[in-house]
Amino acid sequence: MNPKSIKALKDINLPKLVGTRANFTNEDNEPVNLDYALLNPAAKYGGLYAPINLPLISKKEFKKLSNMDYNKFALEIIKKFNFNISLNKFKKAIDRYNKFDKSAVEIKKINKNLYINELWHGPTRAFKDMALQPFGELLSLLSNGNKQLIMCATSGDTGPATLSSFENAKDIKVVCLYPKDGTSQVQRLQMVNQKAPNLKVIGIEGNFDDAQQALKMLLNDDEFKNTLKDLGYNLSAANSVNFGRILFQIIYHIYVCVHINKNEKPIDIIIPSGNFGNALGAYYAKKMGANIDKIKIASNKNNILTQFFNTGIYDLNNKELIHTISPAMDILISSNIERLLFDKFGPVRTKELMDNLANSKKYELTNDELEVLKAEFQADYCDDDECMENICKVAKNGILIDPHTATCLKLTQDDHLSVITSTAQWVKFTPSMIKALKNRDSSDELADMKLLANKYHIKLPKSIIKLFKEDEIHTQVVKKDEIKSNIIDWIKR
Repeated sequence: MNPKSIKALKDINLPKLVGTRANFTNEDNEPVNLDYALLNPAAKYGGLYAPINLPLISKKEFKKLSNMDYNKFALEIIKKFNFNISLNKFKKAIDRYNKFDKSAVEIKKINKNLYINELWHGPTRAFKDMALQPFGELLSLLSNGNKQLIMCATSGDTGPATLSSFENAKDIKVVCLYPKDGTSQVQRLQMVNQKAPNLKVIGIEGNFDDAQQALKMLLNDDEFKNTLKDLGYNLSAANSVNFGRILFQIIYHIYVCVHINKNEKPIDIIIPSGNFGNALGAYYAKKMGANIDKIKIASNKNNILTQFFNTGIYDLNNKELIHTISPAMDILISSNIERLLFDKFGPVRTKELMDNLANSKKYELTNDELEVLKAEFQADYCDDDECMENICKVAKNGILIDPHTATCLKLTQDDHLSVITSTAQWVKFTPSMIKALKNRDSSDELADMKLLANKYHIKLPKSIIKLFKEDEIHTQVVKKDEIKSNIIDWIKR
């Protein structure tokens, strides 16, 4: 770590972003504006773009925010950043929330000290819509008629949300990579049933980490980018490697603090986490003034984040991805941890740690560095049996939570105000819900979905029901080394 270099970056009092990795000086790590980072998400040395400074919200401003609906609230938070993109463009982006249910965010009180923040009331019934709907609009507005290829890799929810956001967008094509056996049936159908001609969905042999690695390699592949340029396309990404995704995820964590107690009392935010973007949003929200105490990271059996926050060791050696009933968290390489490392320890130390991970599949924090993280983060995990027990426990109150949200129950405290971040509607994981609530396998997913909906008086989304009646369009499955040529062939048509 180079203290002088990181201090120099912190002293730049502008709403800029900078690469998370640098060598011994920051001379080649120049800050960039948001519009550049959105359209060019890959930073130098394989890093990501992250904010140098975050705006601070005053007590007076929090009081003003407490009376706003979500759209106005979101625009006020965006204003604080003073980015180089016009507020009119941001307003058009935020207006995408009008496509959601009655309210973009629903906060349910479970008991005196426990709330559930439902973030899945968008078109694809997952929290990824909260970021990807406005992000899609913003990217379209910034394209200015220039052709864009937007890529994403998904463990289940990013893919459908990205495809929904860019469906039929002018001058934009989208390629979505998903692990062929690594998503739920509904998540898969939300992707492979897509009809818009500007969308391409590719199943890959491998898991989400393989898909994400392929995406990162292509974002940093000069030959690939030059070929696309010759074909008239710029390359960008919709995954949370793009800071535009994180920006919109900050907002709802601030909103929940204001909504519950006008930001006057500290709240623990509990987040089911795989790629760490949602948790990073909470961390940035806390830095901006949201009254968040601990950010608690819930994992499934792929508990590498639990290991990291408890021991300071991030070790991929002898690790194999485990398929669980919470597939969107079946991840071992959490990209957004890098932005946390940058914010805490600077770009030089971050590059050192990331290089260690690339070379030896492992890095380790010092004891002092670990204590810095433990001051704000806590982590634990659930296996599938515990997860199903938690689904049953909450169902006794007449509320159905999905298998990702259910991992959070382990981290609640009866005597401490907590908010569970609910990331998807249960309808996307009916077989797991049936296993938990009925102790049997599901032989007819749609029939079982309707069974649970009737019992718990829930109106099923029409968009989910129709998935089972449509023909699959995107049936292609390829090996990792075939992805690049496959995409280029499609662009050329």
